[in-house]
Amino acid sequence: MASIIDIHPHIISNDETTYPPSPLFGIRSDWSKERHYEVDELLTAMDEAGISKAAIVHSSTTYGFNNAYVLDSCERHPARLLAVGSVDIIQPDAPAIIREYLKRGLGGLRLFTGGSTKAFDPRELEDPRAYPAWELCAELSLPMCIQTGQVGLPQVTALAKRFPNVPIILDHLARPDITDGPPYQAAASLFALADHSSIYLKLSPRIMADSKTAAATPETFFPRLVSLFGASRLAWGSNFPTTPGSLKDNLANAQATLSVLSTSDREWIFGKTAQFLYPALRD
Repeated sequence: MASIIDIHPHIISNDETTYPPSPLFGIRSDWSKERHYEVDELLTAMDEAGISKAAIVHSSTTYGFNNAYVLDSCERHPARLLAVGSVDIIQPDAPAIIREYLKRGLGGLRLFTGGSTKAFDPRELEDPRAYPAWELCAELSLPMCIQTGQVGLPQVTALAKRFPNVPIILDHLARPDITDGPPYQAAASLFALADHSSIYLKLSPRIMADSKTAAATPETFFPRLVSLFGASRLAWGSNFPTTPGSLKDNLANAQATLSVLSTSDREWIFGKTAQFLYPALRD
């Protein structure tokens, strides 16, 4: 197996003076208060799990649009870590802020439209005020992660059509309902995204668990996903420490769940797709 790369861990500083919490939507997530993993602790967990590199996703439910901790941390460990930040892209100064972050090693962006602290609101995904930021991402081929649910997939599709040169990475596959089992009709809106080659899917513990729930099985779901999107458009993300448990066990569960796929497919999902999306993570 090639190098293993995690494209969805989070880090939280214990130093709330230097890095004060300022959560998006005004509500801090429970996990960020209960499970503090600073950057050095994450690196130790990565070593224990056998994970070589990571694209660290800024915690919006801890720091809002203040990317200081993730940028500072990744600047200290450029050989192993890359920052995926969050910017208020509807603001006129968003492109200028993105360019400044790029000088500090920013490797990607993330739009947080909802989740544990707020219901999904896809309106930001269709706001024309964000187009200059998207145009900059297109110019730079800068990946954009989007956290949304199935409610936001029409807007995601529209963005993929308008900005085909921006790699769009859907966090947690946009939370499809796959419990109905084959042919997974309830996930039809997710499968329809396969026609847009700029859309990538992030496989996290949520989909690993859902693939073993009710009528769903890993043997019927993941080969279907690969047949539609190709393994080169799928990448693993731990969602650690949002997902409880050790990072080592998190990875082991993902590897066991995806053992139904070929070695080549798993090499893409656990590393090669990440290296394509984030060139700074290449060996």
